Amino acid sequence: MRTEAPLLAPIFRSDGQARLLSALMLDDEERNLTQLAEQTGLAYPTVHREAARLLQAGILVERQVGRTRLLRADPNSPLFTPLREILLITTGPVVLLKEEFCRIQGVESAFLHGSFAARMRGIDGPAPNDIDVLIIGTPDPDEVYDACGRVEEIVHRPVNPTIATRAEFDRDSGFHTQVRNSSTVPVLGELPWP
Repeated sequence: MRTEAPLLAPIFRSDGQARLLSALMLDDEERNLTQLAEQTGLAYPTVHREAARLLQAGILVERQVGRTRLLRADPNSPLFTPLREILLITTGPVVLLKEEFCRIQGVESAFLHGSFAARMRGIDGPAPNDIDVLIIGTPDPDEVYDACGRVEEIVHRPVNPTIATRAEFDRDSGFHTQVRNSSTVPVLGELPWP
Protein backbone atom coordinates (compact mmCIF):
# COMPACT_ATOMS: atom_id res chain seq x y z
CA MET A 1 0.00 0.00 0.00
CA ARG A 2 1.45 3.35 -1.03
CA THR A 3 1.48 6.11 1.56
CA GLU A 4 1.04 9.81 0.85
CA ALA A 5 4.03 12.14 0.60
CA PRO A 6 5.20 13.21 4.07
CA LEU A 7 3.94 16.66 5.06
CA LEU A 8 7.34 17.74 6.41
CA ALA A 9 9.11 16.76 3.18
CA PRO A 10 6.68 16.38 0.26
CA ILE A 11 9.66 16.05 -2.10
CA PHE A 12 9.70 12.32 -1.31
CA ARG A 13 7.35 10.02 -3.25
CA SER A 14 5.83 8.63 -0.08
CA ASP A 15 6.10 8.63 3.67
CA GLY A 16 7.44 5.07 3.43
CA GLN A 17 10.28 6.15 1.17
CA ALA A 18 11.18 8.96 3.59
CA ARG A 19 11.12 6.54 6.57
CA LEU A 20 13.34 4.05 4.73
CA LEU A 21 15.82 6.73 3.70
CA SER A 22 15.88 8.07 7.26
CA ALA A 23 16.59 4.64 8.68
CA LEU A 24 19.52 4.18 6.31
CA MET A 25 20.97 7.68 6.05
CA LEU A 26 20.89 8.99 9.60
CA ASP A 27 23.41 6.45 10.90
CA ASP A 28 26.12 4.21 9.50
CA GLU A 29 24.63 0.82 10.41
CA GLU A 30 24.04 -1.92 7.86
CA ARG A 31 20.60 -3.52 7.96
CA ASN A 32 18.92 -6.37 6.16
CA LEU A 33 15.49 -5.99 4.56
CA THR A 34 13.68 -7.66 7.47
CA GLN A 35 15.29 -5.28 9.98
CA LEU A 36 14.39 -2.31 7.79
CA ALA A 37 10.77 -3.46 7.52
CA GLU A 38 10.55 -3.76 11.33
CA GLN A 39 12.27 -0.44 11.99
CA THR A 40 10.19 1.54 9.51
CA GLY A 41 6.86 -0.25 9.99
CA LEU A 42 6.70 -0.94 6.25
CA ALA A 43 5.71 -4.20 4.59
CA TYR A 44 8.63 -6.35 3.46
CA PRO A 45 7.66 -6.15 -0.26
CA THR A 46 7.58 -2.35 -0.01
CA VAL A 47 11.03 -2.26 1.56
CA HIS A 48 12.32 -4.66 -1.10
CA ARG A 49 10.91 -2.51 -3.93
CA GLU A 50 12.10 0.83 -2.47
CA ALA A 51 15.56 -0.58 -1.67
CA ALA A 52 15.91 -1.78 -5.28
CA ARG A 53 15.12 1.75 -6.54
CA LEU A 54 17.59 3.33 -4.13
CA LEU A 55 20.32 0.82 -5.05
CA GLN A 56 19.76 1.48 -8.75
CA ALA A 57 20.00 5.24 -8.10
CA GLY A 58 23.34 4.74 -6.34
CA ILE A 59 22.06 6.09 -3.03
CA LEU A 60 22.51 2.74 -1.25
CA VAL A 61 25.15 0.04 -1.40
CA GLU A 62 24.70 -3.58 -0.49
CA ARG A 63 26.89 -6.35 0.80
CA GLN A 64 26.04 -10.03 0.64
CA VAL A 65 26.69 -12.12 3.77
CA GLY A 66 25.65 -15.65 2.93
CA ARG A 67 22.10 -15.28 1.69
CA THR A 68 21.51 -12.02 3.55
CA ARG A 69 21.65 -8.65 1.81
CA LEU A 70 22.96 -5.89 4.06
CA LEU A 71 22.17 -2.32 2.99
CA ARG A 72 23.53 1.04 4.00
CA ALA A 73 23.68 4.53 2.55
CA ASP A 74 26.54 5.18 0.15
CA PRO A 75 28.48 8.17 1.52
CA ASN A 76 30.25 8.47 -1.85
CA SER A 77 27.00 9.16 -3.70
CA PRO A 78 26.67 12.80 -4.82
CA LEU A 79 23.13 12.67 -3.40
CA PHE A 80 24.21 11.53 0.08
CA THR A 81 24.97 14.92 1.65
CA PRO A 82 21.94 16.86 0.34
CA LEU A 83 19.53 13.99 1.09
CA ARG A 84 20.95 13.51 4.58
CA GLU A 85 20.58 17.25 5.25
CA ILE A 86 16.91 17.18 4.21
CA LEU A 87 16.28 14.07 6.31
CA LEU A 88 18.02 15.58 9.36
CA ILE A 89 15.73 18.60 9.15
CA THR A 90 12.50 16.64 8.56
CA THR A 91 12.84 13.32 10.40
CA GLY A 92 16.14 13.79 12.19
CA PRO A 93 14.90 15.57 15.31
CA VAL A 94 13.59 12.29 16.76
CA VAL A 95 16.87 10.47 16.11
CA LEU A 96 19.07 13.36 17.27
CA LEU A 97 17.06 14.09 20.42
CA LYS A 98 17.06 10.40 21.35
CA GLU A 99 20.86 10.29 21.06
CA GLU A 100 21.17 13.40 23.22
CA PHE A 101 18.64 12.39 25.89
CA CYS A 102 20.12 8.89 26.25
CA ARG A 103 23.22 10.59 27.67
CA ILE A 104 21.35 12.63 30.29
CA GLN A 105 20.65 11.07 33.66
CA GLY A 106 17.11 11.46 34.93
CA VAL A 107 15.30 11.41 31.56
CA GLU A 108 12.56 8.76 31.90
CA SER A 109 10.82 9.54 28.61
CA ALA A 110 10.60 12.24 25.99
CA PHE A 111 8.26 12.91 23.10
CA LEU A 112 7.49 15.55 20.51
CA HIS A 113 4.17 17.38 20.58
CA GLY A 114 2.77 20.43 18.84
CA SER A 115 2.78 21.26 15.14
CA PHE A 116 5.98 19.37 14.25
CA ALA A 117 4.60 16.15 15.76
CA ALA A 118 1.26 16.74 14.03
CA ARG A 119 2.93 17.07 10.60
CA MET A 120 4.99 13.91 11.30
CA ARG A 121 1.68 12.15 12.02
CA GLY A 122 0.22 13.37 8.71
CA ILE A 123 -2.09 16.07 10.07
CA ASP A 124 -2.42 18.99 7.65
CA GLY A 125 -1.39 22.47 8.62
CA PRO A 126 1.24 25.10 7.99
CA ALA A 127 4.92 24.20 8.12
CA PRO A 128 6.08 24.20 11.74
CA ASN A 129 8.43 26.94 12.91
CA ASP A 130 9.78 25.03 15.88
CA ILE A 131 9.91 21.66 17.61
CA ASP A 132 8.25 21.14 20.99
CA VAL A 133 9.56 18.34 23.18
CA LEU A 134 8.29 17.22 26.60
CA ILE A 135 10.77 15.47 28.86
CA ILE A 136 9.45 13.42 31.77
CA GLY A 137 11.85 12.87 34.66
CA THR A 138 14.32 14.77 36.79
CA PRO A 139 17.20 15.67 34.47
CA ASP A 140 19.54 18.60 34.96
CA PRO A 141 17.76 21.42 33.06
CA ASP A 142 21.05 22.88 31.83
CA GLU A 143 21.97 19.56 30.22
CA VAL A 144 18.55 19.38 28.53
CA TYR A 145 18.80 22.94 27.19
CA ASP A 146 22.36 22.34 25.96
CA ALA A 147 21.25 19.12 24.20
CA CYS A 148 18.32 20.89 22.54
CA GLY A 149 20.67 23.69 21.45
CA ARG A 150 22.95 21.19 19.71
CA VAL A 151 19.98 19.66 17.89
CA GLU A 152 18.72 23.15 16.91
CA GLU A 153 21.98 23.82 15.10
CA ILE A 154 21.55 20.68 12.99
CA VAL A 155 17.81 20.86 12.23
CA HIS A 156 17.67 24.66 11.72
CA ARG A 157 14.58 25.05 13.92
CA PRO A 158 14.26 26.08 17.56
CA VAL A 159 13.78 23.10 19.91
CA ASN A 160 11.61 24.05 22.90
CA PRO A 161 11.93 21.66 25.84
CA THR A 162 9.48 21.40 28.71
CA ILE A 163 10.56 19.31 31.69
CA ALA A 164 8.08 17.73 34.11
CA THR A 165 8.30 15.01 36.70
CA ARG A 166 5.86 12.15 36.26
CA ALA A 167 3.89 13.43 39.28
CA GLU A 168 3.71 16.93 37.76
CA PHE A 169 2.56 15.55 34.43
CA ASP A 170 -0.10 13.37 36.10
CA ARG A 171 -1.67 16.47 37.67
CA ASP A 172 -4.39 18.06 35.59
CA SER A 173 -3.39 21.28 33.91
CA GLY A 174 -4.47 22.88 30.67
CA PHE A 175 -1.07 22.29 29.09
CA HIS A 176 -0.86 18.63 30.09
CA THR A 177 -4.42 17.96 28.92
CA GLN A 178 -3.66 19.64 25.60
CA VAL A 179 -0.50 17.50 25.14
CA ARG A 180 -2.36 14.29 26.06
CA ASN A 181 -5.05 15.05 23.47
CA SER A 182 -2.72 16.07 20.64
CA SER A 183 -0.44 14.22 18.25
CA THR A 184 2.78 13.03 19.82
CA VAL A 185 5.87 11.27 18.51
CA PRO A 186 7.87 9.18 20.99
CA VAL A 187 11.55 10.06 21.24
CA LEU A 188 12.64 7.99 24.24
CA GLY A 189 10.86 5.68 26.67
CA GLU A 190 7.14 5.23 27.05
CA LEU A 191 4.46 7.88 26.85
CA PRO A 192 3.33 8.72 30.40
CA TRP A 193 -0.34 7.95 29.62
CA PRO A 194 -2.14 5.05 27.93
